[in-house]
Amino acid sequence: IFVSIMLGRLTGFSNASQAATAKGVAPASSRGAVRGTKQHSKQSLSPACSPWMGAQSPALCGAQIQGPTNTHTSARQFSTISAMATSEKMTVAITGATGLVGCRLASKLASQGHTVRALTRNPGSARSKLPFPGVEVYGPADWAKAIQGATGVVNLAGEPIATRWTPEIKEQVKASRVRTTKTIVDYIAATPEEQRPNVLVSGSAVGYYGISQNASFSEDSPPGGDYLAEVCREWEAAAKEAEGKGTRTVILRIGIVLANDGGALGKMLPVFQIFAGGPLGSGRQWMSWIHRDDLVELIVESLKNPAYSGIYNATAPKPVRMSELCSSLGNILGRPSWLPVPDFALQALLGEGATVVLEGQRVLPARTQSTGFQFKYSEVNSALRNIMSR
Repeated sequence: IFVSIMLGRLTGFSNASQAATAKGVAPASSRGAVRGTKQHSKQSLSPACSPWMGAQSPALCGAQIQGPTNTHTSARQFSTISAMATSEKMTVAITGATGLVGCRLASKLASQGHTVRALTRNPGSARSKLPFPGVEVYGPADWAKAIQGATGVVNLAGEPIATRWTPEIKEQVKASRVRTTKTIVDYIAATPEEQRPNVLVSGSAVGYYGISQNASFSEDSPPGGDYLAEVCREWEAAAKEAEGKGTRTVILRIGIVLANDGGALGKMLPVFQIFAGGPLGSGRQWMSWIHRDDLVELIVESLKNPAYSGIYNATAPKPVRMSELCSSLGNILGRPSWLPVPDFALQALLGEGATVVLEGQRVLPARTQSTGFQFKYSEVNSALRNIMSR
């Protein structure tokens, strides 16, 4: 029970993706697909890591950093531009397409008639998890081919961190994000200009801001100084190199993704259902969360809307402390939420990695909301009720 509770909180780096490892991927070339109007952004992004998105269950997919200067675009302008782009069919290459977020994104895009190119290390497994019409699967040797001619690329790759950190594990965590992102950007750069993707939407994480019990962070806040912040800075720096190739770049600093089939919540549910649920550590650590549906919608909007560029926090407007999330979940399930996991137990199990479990940050989506993006789930209680009703 203890291990299950602990793993349930470790959403960070256990992302979407089995699309890439620290060893990198192999090259290739060619083309295909429908393209939108090319946007050549000369904007400079400074470097700026990810959610902690969380791995999905193996079942079939169901159903000093500165942001860009484009901050004066009104919500109405964003809405108008988005409406103009909505009808265009896209071809989207996705790393991490079989993960908690990538799988739902692939499903949504395919259902809307777009073509999805899943970039994966395991084509056989990906085909079984992504059986949707319009989804094409590409192994490492064909990633460049998949990117060539695509309208956009979504990068959600990264090794999990739900384990005790060692120097080797920490290097893998960083390399699986930074090296994979560099590989994607290199493929974009090597693509002939007329076949180059218009946009790169790259995942990062709220770990960029470091940890704090009291401070609040927006997109303009400086980076933290810990290991995860370092990973995020390098991860974002690799992604922003795509701007120099004429590809609009959107970086989403993703919070804890809530869904019932994976990630933190997916692992917490069984524990709560046997009356053993409760917060980790003090319960006072901040949880900057986002409903998976809202995150997928934000990614799609970033692909379609050329007004999006730079850094955006992918977190709900109302972050909560862990104790509040556990209390809400317990109330919805009709189960107690009184059984905490003590700090020392987590530290004994995870060592330095316990920081991810015991600390957090209060992150606000200021710039995201300034675009006019509407979160369907702003309150954690409504988000949990929706998820538990499925």
